[in-house]
Amino acid sequence: MSSAGTQEVKKNLTCTEGGSITLPDPLVESGFLLYGGKNIAFVTDRRSQIWKDSFRDRLLWNNNTGLFTITGLQRDDSGIYTIERKGGGVASYQLSVYEAAPTPGVNRSRVSADSCTLVCSVEKAHETTLCWIKGEEILNQTSTGPSLPLTVDKQDFNSSYRCVAANPAADEKTLPVNVKTFCSEENNTDETSENNRQFGTLLIAIVVFLIVISVIIIGIYFERQKRKRDRRSQDSIKREGEVVYTDVFTTDERNRQGGNLSDPSPAVEGSNLTTVYDKLEVHRMALTDTDTVENV
Repeated sequence: MSSAGTQEVKKNLTCTEGGSITLPDPLVESGFLLYGGKNIAFVTDRRSQIWKDSFRDRLLWNNNTGLFTITGLQRDDSGIYTIERKGGGVASYQLSVYEAAPTPGVNRSRVSADSCTLVCSVEKAHETTLCWIKGEEILNQTSTGPSLPLTVDKQDFNSSYRCVAANPAADEKTLPVNVKTFCSEENNTDETSENNRQFGTLLIAIVVFLIVISVIIIGIYFERQKRKRDRRSQDSIKREGEVVYTDVFTTDERNRQGGNLSDPSPAVEGSNLTTVYDKLEVHRMALTDTDTVENV
């Protein structure tokens, strides 16, 4: 049904994601539209039918002009599109879909008494070119890259400058730059103050970090000391709870105490009990007058 595989690409087409593209060659009577060598739509009797589901709501055909338009372009829509007319005639296109150009930003990198250096940059540099423009004159340009510097002499501070970021599909983002404002002493003071604030914040963070570390170290030290005291206290309690036995030596005073003490009961076998006696003394009472007369 198609000989598109043998056809050479006629023209390169570029577009940005989310945009739309119209294929230049019309298909009025009957024929096919192919993508990557596969039929995705056909036209017959001035009516079109879409075969590919991914293009069903995005591929439009104008029955007056016979032109195909693809809307809502995505990166994976890139490829070769071919129009084949019934009875002869083939037109092929290489379509490339790119990301939208990012918005550039400008920063000041250096200021001196007679010049100022500005840097234009983008976050996503893939397939993006940067250029500095003074009035209508392109001063410098990158093929691809994340940043592009520009040094402006003091006598040109009042000139009009702009930084432009563009993709291969000619999608551009422009940022006008007032060099005099960017490079003024007031701005320099603000930048210095900002740097000082950042340094102060960093210094405070370091001090807080050191304090936290010190508190942790001191806490660990006192915790270890407490554990040591607890272990010593437990060891002391264990030692106090131990019972120490020793032999008891007694002196037999029974003969000197009148010899009238009965023998102690025999020790119970297996007992360590020992009977200890106190020393007995005779109590002498003082004589009264009555006792003396009676005795006489």
